[in-house]
Amino acid sequence: MESEIYFGREGRLATITLNRPKALNSLTLHMIREMQIQLETWADDPDVGAVLLQGAGEKAFCAGGDVVAVSLATKEGGELPRIFFREEYTLNRAMEFYTKPLIALINGITMGGGVGISVHGSHRIVGERTLFAMPETGIGLFPDVGGSYFLPRLPGRLGQYLALTGARLKAADCIYCGVGTDYIVEERMEATLTALAEAELGPDANAEIDDIVEGFASDVGEAPLAQLREAIDRCFASDDVAEVFAALEADGSDWAQETLVELMAKSPLSLLVTEEEMRRGAEMSFDDCMTMEYRLSQAFMAGHDFHEGIRALLIDKDKAPKWQHGSIHEVSPAEVEAYFAPLGDRDLIFD
Repeated sequence: MESEIYFGREGRLATITLNRPKALNSLTLHMIREMQIQLETWADDPDVGAVLLQGAGEKAFCAGGDVVAVSLATKEGGELPRIFFREEYTLNRAMEFYTKPLIALINGITMGGGVGISVHGSHRIVGERTLFAMPETGIGLFPDVGGSYFLPRLPGRLGQYLALTGARLKAADCIYCGVGTDYIVEERMEATLTALAEAELGPDANAEIDDIVEGFASDVGEAPLAQLREAIDRCFASDDVAEVFAALEADGSDWAQETLVELMAKSPLSLLVTEEEMRRGAEMSFDDCMTMEYRLSQAFMAGHDFHEGIRALLIDKDKAPKWQHGSIHEVSPAEVEAYFAPLGDRDLIFD
């Protein structure tokens, strides 16, 4: 059997290759654990100057965590839901505070858990095949893997828009939002990797990588989101989802109506929890955000909507989830607040 993940070294450039192309390189617990161990080893290795992450195959960098396995394990009473999120978030934190440059080639589908192992790095290179999203509200979950930290810190209200709608971004929009740092076309990607492998990557590795990437980067062109920015900032200005709905209705444009239809198909509970998550996360440290997200993950595992979303979207694929609530107006503030409750001894706390 082929390994799910490969580690290599080219010069002073260490490499991680996610190797589940048929599953769009979705993350298993094994892959998460192997990455954590290897990153810790490389952090202390003086012969490693930087780390590069990439996905095998032509379709995806990483489409997310293996949420089907997590949902099935929850129903069977297994420990995977508790362990998976704890170790995934610990890996996300390790990447956020990594002491060496982390370069992610997100030239392909990059969603959910794939965002968590790329967006916290120093260099996020997008390409012609990039498709980026945080689609969790559509499967009855919430934007995690550090989403509560990086999304509220995007320009204007773009983070709230992406968190609630799960909008899919191509390369130009990724650069516009700041989730991507550089755009390199397909035909120059291999030469970029060769140059990185041949670089000295010494004490000024970040600057060296900047220079190399800049030398191969291209103009990504105009971002479609730029044309929608004023409307997004206006319609998503409120931290009250009902007011967001009302603003979209009042706007009346084709974009607003399409966005409203998209939102009404999401889990009402997920939308309200996500908006509160964004509001809180905007004022919290990264570590506190991850503690909050772990609490949310365990609450969603114990609830209905996540498992129903996985059934409807990824298992039966009927695309007709029966959410716990018929609309956002059926969700009480107390229900939302309960999702943020401390877990006591089970809390994920970083020293």
